[in-house]
Amino acid sequence: MATSALGETRSERKRKHILTSARVVFAREGFAHAGMEQVARGAGVSTATLYAHFPGKADLFRVVIEDTLAGMAARVRQSAGADGDARARLFAFGMAYAEFYCTATSRSTFRLVIAERRRFPQLANHFQERGRVELGGTLLAIIRALEADGEIAVPKASWAAGQLQGMIEHATLLLGLIAGDEAQPVRSLDTIVHDAVDTFLARYRVRERAA
Repeated sequence: MATSALGETRSERKRKHILTSARVVFAREGFAHAGMEQVARGAGVSTATLYAHFPGKADLFRVVIEDTLAGMAARVRQSAGADGDARARLFAFGMAYAEFYCTATSRSTFRLVIAERRRFPQLANHFQERGRVELGGTLLAIIRALEADGEIAVPKASWAAGQLQGMIEHATLLLGLIAGDEAQPVRSLDTIVHDAVDTFLARYRVRERAA
C-alpha cells in the first residue's frame, strides 16, 4: 500500500481530505443543509469513497467534531510543560488558551455543537466533558503544581481555574460567537492574557513573609 513522505497511506490521506472538507461544509451550511456530495467534491473523492469511510452524515459529523477538538486542544495540553515561575507558566497556558478561542475553526465548532445540541445531545455532552478534561484539566494540573511549590494558595483549584479561563474566554470566545468566527479582539492576546494572569496572581499568589 502506497504511503506518503509522512508515512500516511492513500486511505489515510483521503480520510484527512474528507474531514477537512466536511469541516468547511458543516461550518458554512450547518448540519441540516450540508450535503455528502458537497463534502466529497471538496475532498476530491467520489461519494462511494466517502461512504466507505463514513456510513452516513451523522457519523461524519461526530468524527469532525471529535477530530477538531483533539487537534485544537493539543497546544493547550502542551503548555503544561512550560518552565518558569507562576507568571510564566500561567501566561504560557493563557496564550495557548486564547489562541485556541481566537481561531475560526474553534469558534465554528462551538457554534455547530450549540446549534445541533438537540439533534446530538450525547455528542454535545461529550464535547463539553472532553473540553473540561483537555482544557480545564491542563490548567488544574498547573495550578496544583504551583500550589505544591508554594507559589500560590487557592481555596478550591477548580474555582480558581474557572476564574482565569473566564477572563480569557470573555475577551476571545464570546466575541467570536457574537461578532463572527473571524472577529479578533481590539486588544492584543498578549495584553489580554497578561491582564488575566495579573488579576489571578493578585488574588492567589503567596506573598513573601517579612523577615
